[in-house]
Amino acid sequence: MSDIESAEGFEFEEEFRYSQVGGALGLGPLETQYEELFAEVLEDGVITQDERARLEKAADNLGIDRGRLFRLEQAMVAAYQQRHHVKIVEHFEEPAQSIQPIDTQAAGDAGHEMLLRQIEQLRARVRELETELVRLQANVNVEVDLTHLESTVADATEDPEEAWRRVRRDPSQPAAIRALYRIYRARGDQDKAWCAAQALVVLEAATSEERELFERFRSTALIAPRGALTQEAWQRYLFHPEQEPLTGQIFSLIAPAALLGRVSALRRQGLLHQPPPEARQDTTKATVTAIRAIPWAATMLGLPSPPVFLEKDRDTGYEHIPAVPPQTVVGKRVLSGLKQPEHAFLIGRHLAFYRQENYVKALFSAVPDLEDLFLAALTVGNPGLPIAADMKQRVGPIARAIEAILEPAQTDALRACFLRFVEEGGRTNLQRWSQGVEKTACRVGMLLSNDLGAVHALLEREEGRRGDYAKDLIAFTTSEPYFALRREIGIAIDQN
Repeated sequence: MSDIESAEGFEFEEEFRYSQVGGALGLGPLETQYEELFAEVLEDGVITQDERARLEKAADNLGIDRGRLFRLEQAMVAAYQQRHHVKIVEHFEEPAQSIQPIDTQAAGDAGHEMLLRQIEQLRARVRELETELVRLQANVNVEVDLTHLESTVADATEDPEEAWRRVRRDPSQPAAIRALYRIYRARGDQDKAWCAAQALVVLEAATSEERELFERFRSTALIAPRGALTQEAWQRYLFHPEQEPLTGQIFSLIAPAALLGRVSALRRQGLLHQPPPEARQDTTKATVTAIRAIPWAATMLGLPSPPVFLEKDRDTGYEHIPAVPPQTVVGKRVLSGLKQPEHAFLIGRHLAFYRQENYVKALFSAVPDLEDLFLAALTVGNPGLPIAADMKQRVGPIARAIEAILEPAQTDALRACFLRFVEEGGRTNLQRWSQGVEKTACRVGMLLSNDLGAVHALLEREEGRRGDYAKDLIAFTTSEPYFALRREIGIAIDQN
C-alpha cells in the first residue's frame, strides 16, 4: 500500500471569486458590463425601483444567469458596505395614498379639513406607540454591570498602531500583543482579537480567556476562501517592507532572460535536472494531497499553475526547476506526514517565487549572484554606467546576454527604471531585498495556512526556535495588512 497521502479538500465553493491577476480566471465581459452598471447604481447607497428595473432589463439583454448575477451583486454590496460603513437599502414601496402631499390651496376648505384629519390620525398613532413602548419597557428585566466599564473604555480608546509598533520592535514579547488583544476585545473586533490571541498561544503566554477565544474559532481544516487575491492586495498588504518595489521591478524585467541564461549554463555544466516525461502530473485529476494543493494555491494567489512533476524518491519538498516554462518538482518530503494547513503554507511559500518580481531569487539564492544580475540590468539601462574595471569585466558579458534576449519595450523600461533608480538615490541593499522576498513568501504561506502554530513548527526545523522568519510572522499576523488580507479573501471570523 502506498505511503503517499490521498488528497481531500483543496477545492473551491461555487461562489468563489476568481482573480484576473497573473492569468487566473476573471469575470467574463458580460458580467463586467453588469458589474459597472451595478456599481453606478450603488453610488448613493439606495437601489430604487427604477434602478432595479434598469438592472433587470440589462440582465435580460446580456443573458446573464440569475444565480451568478445574485452572487455577483451580493459580493459588490458586501464590499460597498464594508468600504463605506453603510447599509445598502433597496426601496420598492410607493408612498401610501393616505399620506400623499395635499394641495390645500387647490382643494379649498375640503383640503384643509382633510389635512387636519390626517394630523389628528398621526397624533393618535404616536400616542398609541408611546403607550406600547412604556408597556414593553416595564416588562423588560434589565441587569447592568458597570464593573469593567472604565477599563474597557480606556482599552477601546487606546491606539492599536502604537501597540503594534511595540510588537514589531520585538515580536517575542507578549506584553504589546496582549495590549492589542485588549484593544480589539474592547472594540468588539473579534477577528483581530483572535489573531492576537493566536500569537499569544504560540508564544506560550496566553491567559485562560485568550486561549478560550483562540480555541473557540480555531480550525485545523483548510481555509474556505470566498475570493482570490488581487494585484492591489499583493502590492498593498503582502509584500514585505524590506522588498524594495523598484528593485523587484528591475529584476522582473530581466527574469525571462535570467531564466534562459540559467537553463543554458546548467545544461552546459551537465547539472540541469530534467524530470522524466511520465512524471508529469495532471493537477486537475490529482489524487495526491501535495499535487492537489498546487492549483488550489495558484488560483488563490492569482497565479498560473506551473507544470508539475512527481518524483517520489527525490529528497526534496516543493522544488523550483529551471526550465522553459519553469517547473515544480514534488519530492518525498511533502508526500506524507503533513496536515492540510502545513501543505498550504509550503505550497504558498513555494508559489510566491513564481511572481516575476521574485523569480530571480528562485534562480539565484546567493546575494553576489543577485548583485551581478542587478548591475547587469542597470548596465543595459545605461551602457555608460560608471563601475570598477574588474566589476565591468564580470558584469559585461551578463549584460550583453540579457540585452540580446530583451524586447525593445523591455529595454526601454529598463532605461526608465535606471533613471528612477538614480532619482531615488541610486542605492539598494540586495541582502535586505533577498531577505524581504523570503519573508514575503512566508507571509503568503501563512495567509493560506491560517495556522500560526503549524507554521512556526515548520520554520523551527529550518531556522531554529523563533528565528527571524517566525518572529516576522508574529508581527505580520497582528498587523492591519494581515487583517485586511483576511477580509480580502473572506476568512475573517465575522465573515463566516
